[in-house]
Amino acid sequence: MKLIRNLFALLGLLTVIAAGLAYLRLSPLLSELDPDFLKFYEETGGKLLETGDPAVAMVWAVPVEAGLTPEDVADSLKSLAASRNFLFVGESPFYKQIEAMTGQPYRYVNIFSFCDALVGRMMLAYGDAYSAFMPCRIALVENTKGELWLYAMNLDFVLHGGKALPEDLRINVQKVRDTIWEIMQEAARGEF
Repeated sequence: MKLIRNLFALLGLLTVIAAGLAYLRLSPLLSELDPDFLKFYEETGGKLLETGDPAVAMVWAVPVEAGLTPEDVADSLKSLAASRNFLFVGESPFYKQIEAMTGQPYRYVNIFSFCDALVGRMMLAYGDAYSAFMPCRIALVENTKGELWLYAMNLDFVLHGGKALPEDLRINVQKVRDTIWEIMQEAARGEF
């Protein structure tokens, strides 16, 4: 009995030492992370565990109101972006490429690209890998049930996914994030 008690005591001591070493090693790293880092990964991780699909966990998805056509939503996206001084830089009508390659009709899938070049410049000054988030894209997708949905990368990854951004960059990325989110919400209702 004394041997078991001593083994548990030793195991407890080793656990305390390991926790202390982990704290000392991780504390400087954790202090550099965005204040909402844990909340963001808790939400994203929850979506991942719930669905098992990393794409679902990494994007925003907004259903489009019934009765709106793809053209209605496309016009709405462009108008809303222009009203916010958010540059529409192009679209990629994926469905047309599939139709051209297969000779068969395909459901509507079109990807719209938007940009705030000045914020993009700030992101690139911070790190070239941020170019992968540019331009901001909103996909308009007709699902297999014939329903329209809007999808975009969850820009909270840029804001809260790692080290805290410098304040001026954080403020501007927050504006871009909010603009994309608002455009998606309003375009899903067909607003202009």
